[in-house]
Amino acid sequence: MNSFGIGSVIDGVGRIADDLITTDNERLEIALREKELDTQILSKVHETNIAEAQHRTLFVAGWRPFIGWVSGLALVYTFLIQPIFLWINSIYNLTPTPPPQLNDDMLFNIVLAMLGIAGLRTYEKQKGLTK
Repeated sequence: MNSFGIGSVIDGVGRIADDLITTDNERLEIALREKELDTQILSKVHETNIAEAQHRTLFVAGWRPFIGWVSGLALVYTFLIQPIFLWINSIYNLTPTPPPQLNDDMLFNIVLAMLGIAGLRTYEKQKGLTK
């Protein structure tokens, strides 16, 4: 029966299983190391954000507010101005061409990214890390 090398296959599978299966303590250590790395990364991002916000030129310090305002205006256009214009145009037949439509998918990606950053800002304010 051992002529097919079944014993060596079983030993090999056992070694692989030992490498793959971790104890609860090992999982906890891995999770703690990942949390430490996440904290370090967030700390560096926070330092970068502070440095950008304190920069003397509006080009560097104002890019986040600019993106926020542009995204907000794009949302107002997409959900208020364009539908109202289309509705009025359908009633009075003012123009034969419809107004331009924005790329909603890209807009939502940008807005969600900005809201994620805003969520971190709220966390900073709650922890008293801002002025």
